[in-house]
Amino acid sequence: MKKILCLLAVALVSTATFAQETESASAFNKWSVELGGGLTKPSSSFGNGYGTKGINPYQASLGIRYMMNEKVGLRATFGYNDISEDADEGFLPFETKYYRASLEGVVNLGNVLGFSDFTNTFGLLFHGGGGYSMIDYQEPVDRDDSDTAFNLVAGITPQIKLGNRLAFFTDISLISNVGMERSWDGTQIIRTSERRIDDGLLYNVSAGFTFYLGKNDVHADWYSEESAMMSEIEELQARLSKVETDMIDTDQDGVPDYLDREKNTMSGVAVDTKGIAVDKNKNGIPDEIESSLDERFVNESDYVAGGTTNNVSGTTTVRDLLNKGYVNVYFKFNSTTPQTYSLEAINYLKVYMNENPSATAQLVGYADELGNDSYNSSLSEKRAKKVYDILVASGVDASRLSHTGNGEDASVDKGSSEARQLVRRVTFKLN
Repeated sequence: MKKILCLLAVALVSTATFAQETESASAFNKWSVELGGGLTKPSSSFGNGYGTKGINPYQASLGIRYMMNEKVGLRATFGYNDISEDADEGFLPFETKYYRASLEGVVNLGNVLGFSDFTNTFGLLFHGGGGYSMIDYQEPVDRDDSDTAFNLVAGITPQIKLGNRLAFFTDISLISNVGMERSWDGTQIIRTSERRIDDGLLYNVSAGFTFYLGKNDVHADWYSEESAMMSEIEELQARLSKVETDMIDTDQDGVPDYLDREKNTMSGVAVDTKGIAVDKNKNGIPDEIESSLDERFVNESDYVAGGTTNNVSGTTTVRDLLNKGYVNVYFKFNSTTPQTYSLEAINYLKVYMNENPSATAQLVGYADELGNDSYNSSLSEKRAKKVYDILVASGVDASRLSHTGNGEDASVDKGSSEARQLVRRVTFKLN
């Protein structure tokens, strides 16, 4: 009994101490409802021939809890126990109904001990307090006979977080009923002079669920200043990343992409006063790169007997040019629309497929390193599918084409916008 009183004193002192630490009311939810049930073991005393050495299977409880901050709170608990004999041990039959109401202080040991440093799933509560009990003797005494007592409660509650609104808990509690006038079976009067401090003890073992109430994302059981600070830092980093992305100027015309309505300019090419690439012959290809394209892409007139080309190498075949990445389809930042000048590369593959009816081709898409892996994987697949659709629409049989996305190409300097332009592409693999 002394241990119980010590534990209750610790709970009350802890509550008074930690209640001085205030937190923002909007930081976490404070209310919860707890439903549990399980086994009970009554201790002394019993009348002659009555008793129970085993564990009774029936006890249940309802708790309504309010946390003043992330470390301490109060709980109102209503409990019910069905206590009867252990027939296998040869005791006389009896049945007693036990009801209690208690007000308890709650200490969140998980937050006090810093569980959040290594887990956000497991928690631990300590509770202790007192209240009022009614013992209703059903058998063998008169059904109208009952007893009352004051109860003292202390217990420990491990928790497992299942979500922001739900947790699973187990609980071990010791309940002392002070002032019981009869034994648990109701047949023996406990004289005042014979009462012991451990008369009317109950041991409860429970399991159940805690339901968290409130509009916030987290309950006080799982809140910590450190985790809240980390969430704020992550949010700021996400916002900063968005600002950096918004300020990207893909076509380097001095206007960030999110404001630029004319993002049709390749990185580094000359633009006019409106930020539009200079294209005097109106063929859709910036004049600054047109000459290099004329040299890079092989025209039909360059084909020679045996499938070789004159302007690249005497031994380089059209198949090699396609397979080795000399011919690619390029894309604007965060876009699945090919750059206008890249349509020539698609036409290059179309001509080859028409002249080689037995050939098949795989289209492989890539993205640069900006953005997360999952998004870039999807973007690279969409780019390959876009080129696939254009080729099918141009007359290439769909059965001769396949497409896939290879996600990010990290082979270039992520900090160079010009280098990133080179990896936003679709390449060809001939079979």
